[in-house]
Amino acid sequence: MHVYGKNVAKEILEKHSAIKKAYIYENFQDEEILNKLKKANIPCKYLDKKTMDKIENANHQGIILDIKEYEYTYLDNIINSNIIVILDHIEDPHNFGAIIRTCEAAGLKNIIIPKDRSSKVNATVMKTSAGALENVNICMVSNLVNTIKTLKKNNFWIIGTDMEGTDYRKIDYSGKIALIIGNEGKGLSRLTLENCDFVAKIPMYGKVNSLNASVAAALIIYEAVRNK
Repeated sequence: MHVYGKNVAKEILEKHSAIKKAYIYENFQDEEILNKLKKANIPCKYLDKKTMDKIENANHQGIILDIKEYEYTYLDNIINSNIIVILDHIEDPHNFGAIIRTCEAAGLKNIIIPKDRSSKVNATVMKTSAGALENVNICMVSNLVNTIKTLKKNNFWIIGTDMEGTDYRKIDYSGKIALIIGNEGKGLSRLTLENCDFVAKIPMYGKVNSLNASVAAALIIYEAVRNK
């Protein structure tokens, strides 16, 4: 798996994740990263920009790391959390990465995603999260509704987000909670919505009737954390 960008590289090197090889632009100037690669004895291959762009046609900032595939965690490992964020088929890796970054910044460590019709952890997610993924656990599940039912059995209150619901500032966020963020276009799936204990809405005062999924997630997440 390839990941790229200076912030991602620094986080991965800091966490001592398994790095197979580093591809580096021949004029790369970041001494901190270069010294860490040298200290960790990571094989480095210096390339021109054209060759770098062939490996990853993105804003790699002159550093691409070949690392082991991302390891998802198990539900049992996160069931004792006070707050879990669930993504109901978020498809845009930029939204996924931004939500990961928000979770980490808010002190939340655990995110659940469904296996199907959902963005997986990839280079874009890693880059957008700006290294935050190294400090967050992602749990991939086969059936989101069954997972929600398991959380309920473990004393979680399930709070979904939708255009129809209670003002998110008036929701009770006490106890163990799971916050569900819906798909960018369709919102929460019907079965997911039916299994929510509360539904939170973000009031809209302008002509636009919805927010970007990652922006909505940030508002709900910080409101929940503030009221803990």
